[in-house]
Amino acid sequence: MATEDFKIEIKDLTLIFGKNKSNALKMLEAGKSKAEILEKTKCTVGVNKASFQIKKGEVFVIMGLSGSGKSTLIRCLNRLIEPTAGDVIVNNINITKESNERLLDTRRTEMSMVFQKFGLLPHRTVLENAAFGLEIRGEAKNERLQKAQEALDNVGLQGFEHQKPSQLSGGMQQRVGLARALANNPEVLLMDEAFSALDPLIKSDMQDELLDLQGKLHKTIVFITHDLDEAIKLGDRVAIMKDGIIEQIGTAEDILRNPASKYVEAFVEKVDRKSIITAGTLMFSKPTVVQLEKEGPGSVIRKMRGIAADALPVIDKHRTFMGFIWLPRVLEAEKLNKSTIEDFITTECPSVYEEYTVEEMLPLITGTKSPIAVVNKENGKLLGVVSQTSLIIEATRFNKSEIIELKEQAKEQ
Repeated sequence: MATEDFKIEIKDLTLIFGKNKSNALKMLEAGKSKAEILEKTKCTVGVNKASFQIKKGEVFVIMGLSGSGKSTLIRCLNRLIEPTAGDVIVNNINITKESNERLLDTRRTEMSMVFQKFGLLPHRTVLENAAFGLEIRGEAKNERLQKAQEALDNVGLQGFEHQKPSQLSGGMQQRVGLARALANNPEVLLMDEAFSALDPLIKSDMQDELLDLQGKLHKTIVFITHDLDEAIKLGDRVAIMKDGIIEQIGTAEDILRNPASKYVEAFVEKVDRKSIITAGTLMFSKPTVVQLEKEGPGSVIRKMRGIAADALPVIDKHRTFMGFIWLPRVLEAEKLNKSTIEDFITTECPSVYEEYTVEEMLPLITGTKSPIAVVNKENGKLLGVVSQTSLIIEATRFNKSEIIELKEQAKEQ
């Protein structure tokens, strides 16, 4: 991918806490562990040579347990914490080299941050809180209030403009915080555990709200969380951290299917695979097909016999999916001496797009033996086929904890 396609690039970003940073950095570069560095220098490695890129308009989630370095890392992105080494490049500008004046301008115009604690000013109204960043930036009152109102409208707070924060629920207060960040119209939105203090139902609503907003605004969002379910729901890609090191970066499906380490494997073992694994992953992308305009019953029967199949997908000359042809229907067409199978195709059969999950596909196979066709969303062309067997196997796979639990139950019986 070309450099211009990346909004943010992180190169060997390192952060060390303590007085003896230079010696700690030398030890780190020599391959010493976090524990060895702490013992020898009394310095703590917060972030260890992190390198990754974030695409324009991407929701990039950084997750890990407490102490993993995720919140420290996000604060390095806008230099709320000064990195010890490495580079943070935003819009092809290395902000680790910027002057304090230029950095302040970058924070005001290109990046906004939403924290776990709402940080609202209790004596100001909702509208005034949403406009606060614009006030700091020096914008005229009428202009900043108009932009703040638009941001409040975007997060569903119409009618609450003149309330005080104390009159709002926790979820609504966090919406004000989000509106305050959006009012600046930043290109990058940094969200540090933004929803973790909320009740589960409110938290879920705020996640949905963020996804809806992202569908309209297409911001580049860096989202920090310790909640794997939240990471999977929100992230286009997820980075998993441990002890300041990024263990793996990928889509939720990539990480679930191909964990890069034992730590990641343990981290994701309890995830419900049905809600993550997609048709694009399960499909057989080179199925034997029947081309409607070219092949008659005899040709179809030979194909079925050759691969021991009782059903084949049918496409037209443009590779558009037409339906499935089943063996009994082909035999019927041949018996009637038909030259085409057009009237014998089963057209009312399940088809999905690549992003459909196992959970979404399972109801489609109820009461039918048909495979599921995977088609292109734009033009309906056949991309592949998901067999019912592979779908059922994926839906009934046990993770390690479930297997151990079943073994224990068997012993008790």
